[in-house]
Amino acid sequence: MKRIVKLALALTLILTIFAGCGANKKDSSVIKVGASVTPHAEILNVAKEILAEKGITLEVVEFSDYVQPNTNVENGQLDANYFQHVQYLQQFNKDNGTHIVSVAAIHYEPFGIFPGKTKSFEELKDGAVISVPNDGTNEARALMLLEAQGLIKLKETADFTATILDIVENPKNLVIKEIEAAQLTLSLQDVDMAVINGNYAIQAGLNATIDALAIEDKDSDVIKNNYTNILCVKQGNENNPAIQELVKALKSEKVKNFMLEKYNGAVVPMF
Repeated sequence: MKRIVKLALALTLILTIFAGCGANKKDSSVIKVGASVTPHAEILNVAKEILAEKGITLEVVEFSDYVQPNTNVENGQLDANYFQHVQYLQQFNKDNGTHIVSVAAIHYEPFGIFPGKTKSFEELKDGAVISVPNDGTNEARALMLLEAQGLIKLKETADFTATILDIVENPKNLVIKEIEAAQLTLSLQDVDMAVINGNYAIQAGLNATIDALAIEDKDSDVIKNNYTNILCVKQGNENNPAIQELVKALKSEKVKNFMLEKYNGAVVPMF
């Protein structure tokens, strides 16, 4: 009898161990994706409905910065992220030694120059203050947009990493103020103008195609090849079946129609 009891206890222990291993194993039908609040998380929530029909649960984790979504993909806390454009990803990997790759190009958000205390380019006074995002490639993008309006001129060698140090002509002696991207809309009333990232503009109720004094040319190959927003994973996870289903969902007609109807040109589908 004692022998039977011992065998039963041993069997129970073995089953418990295997159950524990199963509990610790990640559920492949659940994917966790980091995103900016607007528009990325909103778009993902539409894709979430499509994935649910296929038995895949999508957990959307919202972030207000441009660093944590990448570090959390690198360390495995997130399966993917959706918040950045191609140039930002390339620079982030270079600066941080991360191994994040794009699996799909989804949409484009035009950068815009928005009026603050000054309502038109003609009214800009000598020494006026224009704020720009202070993160690497987005600062360069902002400066290129200012250059396109004839407000400044950059070195001929300036590229996607240009900063205010690359300005060679500034006829109005504009003060270019570098600010964290998330703070640009909050400080808009304190500057003459601001060049604002599309997602933060949308979050603040602004639309680049309606409210901005100038926007990027969305039909430019430079824009399409460098500033399209992408779905990203850690290198090696590109062929994860659930991720591939997410790609299909994000490129669906349902998601495209949502973008077109909700954002009125501030978010442009790139598929």
